[in-house]
Amino acid sequence: MTTTLRPTEPLQRTADGAQSRRYQVCVNSRPVGGIRLSTVPESGPNVARVSDLRIEESDRRRGRGTVAALAAEEIARSWGCKRIEAPVPGDAETALRLATALGYVLRSRNMAKRLDATPPELPAGSTARPMTEAEYGPWTAHEREHFARSMIERGVPAEEAYTRADAGHARFLPDGLATENTLISVLEHEGTPVGTLWLGLWPETAYVLDVEADDAYRGRGHGRALMLLAEAQAVAGGKDRITLHVFADNAPAERLYESLGYETIQYNLAKELL
Repeated sequence: MTTTLRPTEPLQRTADGAQSRRYQVCVNSRPVGGIRLSTVPESGPNVARVSDLRIEESDRRRGRGTVAALAAEEIARSWGCKRIEAPVPGDAETALRLATALGYVLRSRNMAKRLDATPPELPAGSTARPMTEAEYGPWTAHEREHFARSMIERGVPAEEAYTRADAGHARFLPDGLATENTLISVLEHEGTPVGTLWLGLWPETAYVLDVEADDAYRGRGHGRALMLLAEAQAVAGGKDRITLHVFADNAPAERLYESLGYETIQYNLAKELL
C-alpha cells in the first residue's frame, strides 16, 4: 500500500509572504487523515511548520503518520525551507514519540494554569509597582537582547532571532508602557528592585511574555514572587487562566512553574532539513 499526500486546497498566500496548504493523507487514493503545512511568518520563508496531523483510528499504528510527516518534509524542502517546526499538544504522547523518532528536537513548551477568584499574596517584604518611562528604554533593550540570545543559543540564526524579537515588540508593545491590556511591573523587595514582569491580558488568557529576576538577586525566591504577582494581576484583570512559554533546557524555570501548578499544553519541536 502507498501513503501519499493529496492537496485539498490551492496554495494559500498571505500579504506578509507566508504560505500554507492542507492535504489529505491517502492510502492507495483512500483518504485516511489530514495534515497542514505552512511557513512561519515571524521566522521568514525558510522555516516551515507541520500541524494538524490526523490519522483515522482504524488506520493508526500502521506507519501512516510517519510517511505523512516525511512527505510534508519533502514539500517543505521544495518550498526552499531549511527548518521545520512541529507543535504537539501536551496530551498527545503518541505524536510526541513520533516527532522524536523522526529527529525533531524539543525546543520549548507552553504551559498553563487555571486560576480561582482569589489572588495570591506576595511574600513579606515584596511589593510591585508599574515600570517607569526612565526604566522602560533600558528594559526593552535588555529584553530584546536576552530573547534573541536565547534563540541563538538554541540554533536559530542571529538575523532570524533579532527579527523575531523586534516583531514581538512591534506586535505586543506598539504603544510602549501605554499599550492596552499590557502590564509591565517592577518587583521590589524591601525597597530594592529585584525583577520585572511583562504580562498581557489577552481575551482568552493572561500571558506571561517575560519574567526575570535580576542576576544579583536570583536564588532568593523572587522568581516565585514574580509568578505570584502575575497570577494576582491576571485575577485582577478578570482572567481565570494564565499561560507562558519556557525553553526546554531551562530546568529551574520548569521546576518553578510545575511547583506552582502549571501544566504543559503544547510541546514545540524543530528539525533541520538537510
